[in-house]
Amino acid sequence: MATTTADAAAGGRRAGRGAGPRRPRGGPSAARRRQGLAAWLFALPFMLVFAVFMLVPLVSSFLMSFTDFRSADAQTPFAVDFVGLQQYVDLFGDAQFRKAMVNTAYVVLFGIPLTMAVALALAVALNSGITRLRTLFRVGFYTPVVTSIVAVAVVWRFILQPDGVLNTVLGWIGIAGPDWLHSTTWALPSLILMTAWRNMGTLMIIFLAGLQNVPGELHEAAIMDGASPWQRFRRITLPLLRPTLLFGAVMLSVGYLQFFEESFVMTQGGPLNSTLSVSYFTYNQFGFGKYGYASAASYVLFTVIAALSMLQFRLLRPKD
Repeated sequence: MATTTADAAAGGRRAGRGAGPRRPRGGPSAARRRQGLAAWLFALPFMLVFAVFMLVPLVSSFLMSFTDFRSADAQTPFAVDFVGLQQYVDLFGDAQFRKAMVNTAYVVLFGIPLTMAVALALAVALNSGITRLRTLFRVGFYTPVVTSIVAVAVVWRFILQPDGVLNTVLGWIGIAGPDWLHSTTWALPSLILMTAWRNMGTLMIIFLAGLQNVPGELHEAAIMDGASPWQRFRRITLPLLRPTLLFGAVMLSVGYLQFFEESFVMTQGGPLNSTLSVSYFTYNQFGFGKYGYASAASYVLFTVIAALSMLQFRLLRPKD
């Protein structure tokens, strides 16, 4: 009887070992190696696509910026002369490039505050509950974002033409409006206004999401302490919204520094280069076949974008 019980117990232990999870061959280190290999295999398609379509063009254009490569040299790329920093030196001696830099800085300087202020005001209004039909307004303000730039251009040409809507409204109060898109003074501000209108929808949605994460208890406590709406906004909402504002500022600065579509569709960089941006300048140089020169302009713009983004992160990052 005792022998039978011991055999049953041994059989149970063997069965228990057989029913449990099987240990991988080679121990834990071999299992981790196999998992690592599987992860690399899954990531390999993306890495190949990234290398072919992103990394190789980036490195090629950077190297090209140190040469005088032109479209005529495409058949003999290895015979192209290495000119070092000469393309960059020529860029800063080019009056048209300097004009493009000034115009781009103007767009960034006025476009970012205008877009952020309008988007934040709309987000606060939609979040406060004072506005009815909030979903309808959200859709209405977001519609320009998903609208084709060509359709937007048609609408804004109708607004900005000499006998358009804007000048008609100004005429009602006795102001004679200019020919907005053909004025060297007013063409770029007109495009900034149009770009801000087109971009504010995305930013409004982001700010609205940030506002809805602000704890309501803080506002209730501030109300009990007698804080006014402006004091609550300045002391509670804005500090808690700081990471969202940082994200919006960086996103907008990258977009405005690459200012191109509005100028291309509405004014073709004119009149007299008054709406020429660095991106438009680069596009023109590629069109002229000056690939090395255009690559150098691209990397100047890249450097400016990186420097401005780092500055924004430093100034707007949340304080400990």
